[in-house]
Amino acid sequence: MKFIAIIPARYASTRFPGKPLAMLGGKTVIQRVYEQVSSVLNDVFVATDDERIFSCVESFGGKAVMTRSDHKSGTDRIQEAVEKIATDADVIINVQGDEPFIQPSQVETLMHLFDDSTTQIGTLGKRFDSIEAVNNPNSPKIVTDIRGFALYFSRSVIPYIRGVENQHWFGHYPFLKHLGIYAYRREVLAEVTKLPQSSLEKAESLEQLRWLENGYRIRVGLTDVETVGIDTPEDLQRAEEFLKTL
Repeated sequence: MKFIAIIPARYASTRFPGKPLAMLGGKTVIQRVYEQVSSVLNDVFVATDDERIFSCVESFGGKAVMTRSDHKSGTDRIQEAVEKIATDADVIINVQGDEPFIQPSQVETLMHLFDDSTTQIGTLGKRFDSIEAVNNPNSPKIVTDIRGFALYFSRSVIPYIRGVENQHWFGHYPFLKHLGIYAYRREVLAEVTKLPQSSLEKAESLEQLRWLENGYRIRVGLTDVETVGIDTPEDLQRAEEFLKTL
C-alpha cells in the first residue's frame, strides 16, 4: 500500500499569524513537522497558500505545493494538493502544520489502521490523564465501538456517567482524547471534500462529524504519546520549554 503525507500550512491565523515560520529551537515550526513525518515516509509535501512558507520549505530541501487561499478547512486544501501532485497513493495522511512533536510511532499507528480493508478514514486517540483535561471543551472527546470505529466526537464530556459526581468520573470510564491527525483512502478524501457542512458539524464545530453524519467510518488508533500543538505565541513558548526536556 502506498502512502503520502500532506501538511497543510497557512500563513494567516487569527491567534498566531505566520505560525509555520515561527522559530522553535533554531528551526521553523514547519521544518520540524516536515522532518518528523519524513522520518517515516519518503513522500511528504507541504500544501500552502503563501509564497513565504513555500520558499521556506524549499530552502530546507522539502517539497511544497501552492494551493488556493479560500479553503475553509485543511482537508479541502489537501484535496487540491492531491490533485495538483497527481499522486497515485492509496492513502493520504493529513498532518497538521502546527504539530512539531508528532512522533514516527503515531504516523505508523495511523498507517496500520489501513491493514483492514474496511477502514475508510483513520485518526488517533489518547487516554486523558485527568478529569480537568476531560472537561476542557477545546479537547474533543471520542467514543468508539468494540472494533475501534468512532461512534461520535464531542466537545462535551462523553459518555455521561450517571449517578456519579463529575469530579469522580475519571475512574469510571477510559475517556479518550482526539488528536487531529487523519488519513483517508484517496477516493474517500475526494468524496468527503464534496460534502456540504452538516448540522452536527456546525453544532460542535468539528469537521469529522460531517463524515460520520454522512455514513463514513472512522477507525481510531491509540497512542500513548502526548503532542504539543501550537495555536498561540504562548504555546510556542511552552514548546520551547518542552524541547529542552527531549
